Amino acid sequence: MNMANEKLIAARTQTPPPAGREQTGAGRLPDELLSEQVRRLAVFAAVGAGLWTYALAMSTIVNPLTLGSAIPAIKVMIEILAIATSAALFLYLPYKGHSPQTKSDAGLEYFVLNAMAVAILNTWARTPANDSMHLSWNTVVILVSSMIMPATPRKMLAASLVAASMDPLGVWVGHLRGLPGTSVVSTLVLFMPNYACAVVAILPSHLLYRLGRRLRQAQEMGSYRLVELLGRGGMGEVWRGEHRLLKRPAAIKIVRPELLGASTDAEARDMLRRFEQEAQATAALSSPHTIRVFDFGVTAEHTFFYVMELLSGRDLDSLVREFGPVPADRTLFLLRQVCHSLADAHARGFVHRDITPANIYACRMGLEYDFVKVLDFGLVKFNDQTSMERTLMTGVHTTTGTPAFMAPEIILDGEVDQRADVYALGCVAYYLLTGQLVFEADTPMKMFLQHLQTPPTPPSQRTEMPIPREVDEIVLACLEKDPRRRPQNAEELLRMLRRCRSCNTWDTDAARGWWEKHLQDLTGPLQSVDSSALCA
Repeated sequence: MNMANEKLIAARTQTPPPAGREQTGAGRLPDELLSEQVRRLAVFAAVGAGLWTYALAMSTIVNPLTLGSAIPAIKVMIEILAIATSAALFLYLPYKGHSPQTKSDAGLEYFVLNAMAVAILNTWARTPANDSMHLSWNTVVILVSSMIMPATPRKMLAASLVAASMDPLGVWVGHLRGLPGTSVVSTLVLFMPNYACAVVAILPSHLLYRLGRRLRQAQEMGSYRLVELLGRGGMGEVWRGEHRLLKRPAAIKIVRPELLGASTDAEARDMLRRFEQEAQATAALSSPHTIRVFDFGVTAEHTFFYVMELLSGRDLDSLVREFGPVPADRTLFLLRQVCHSLADAHARGFVHRDITPANIYACRMGLEYDFVKVLDFGLVKFNDQTSMERTLMTGVHTTTGTPAFMAPEIILDGEVDQRADVYALGCVAYYLLTGQLVFEADTPMKMFLQHLQTPPTPPSQRTEMPIPREVDEIVLACLEKDPRRRPQNAEELLRMLRRCRSCNTWDTDAARGWWEKHLQDLTGPLQSVDSSALCA
């Protein structure tokens, strides 16, 4: 990898902030992690209520029956108050009116109140023996609370020291009430385990916050943060994202080198370099029917990410599976837009190489419906000799396309140019019109042989829907075995589609009517999103 490329990737790499410096929001846990800890805190409060109820039963029922001794009223009162406090916290935590941070602080107060109650029970009637260190139940309270409370190490240490001091404070209060007392030093030595546990209590909190920092760094992709996982695919994950300042929604595709089979650091660097070149190629395309790339980069963990526009609609594969074959006029309406995107790419010397129904998206874009976006230009191949570097699709770890949409010349000798995209688009048109693949086979090899040898049946003979003869002719022209007999690029195919006068009845008004009938959830405010196709 040359130095120029190393600098380019480094400039887009997320690096952790230097020690002692925090980014915005880095001083607290990520909201999702904090919310999870708050849910655990609710379980902790429920368990606390159960334990205090058990103690109350022992004090008021079991001990009087077995020991015959009277239980001090103060002890019963403390246990009842502890049960009420635990129940109050349990009921408060699901309340949505307060932030997780506020609920976390309430948990720390509950922790200290528990320690106070235990200290009163320990020291109200007698002073613990001072001939050795005393192991109070507060050591258990401190250690268990440290593993549950979603607090910063500093807050956890402060609360733990206060909790540890409740037993010595109880001894001194008992001395003021007339119980035998000890010196300050003796009392501190007596409860030294409390303070040892208070120091240890910061370790779980420290680990939790270090995990939180790593999670926050992993969720920040350039100027964007991850919000919700939309789906997983063979090449990575797609998340709903949001620009941290503009609050603009986006789809973020994340690809880790290990998912592509990188076995060495050199291979990982090579993949990342090629991803960067391909992202630049996609960003250079200007057709409105090509997916827009807002940003791209590499994290400190060598995870590559694309930030793309978030689409609202269906990919064509899902559209056919859900609603059946597409009428001829609508099919041509969609194909013209696909050709517009591919013509732009072909004019710049790029070949998509993986045109499939899953990589073509019919979406709502503002007031327009059935607005097509072509996806996955990250698999693009440079078609000019000066940029003939290997791409991900020519590496040893990946295939070179989807068998059902693969041109014969790719199968024979791997040759790829614009005419391979035209063949694939003919296969897509066939699928839209009939709901079936051009060739059906139970293995990729059998399908390859049919692409090489078997003449395709005209689409009109495989569906009951009306398909004009000129549409049949256009599809079959795209499916010619000899690439010289096909339309030579997407622009030529676009001219053919525009000359097809028998299928001009579908327009944006017709599309809007169809969407309002079949996809009502997507015809209101743009909120619902199905971006699973981006995972392919």
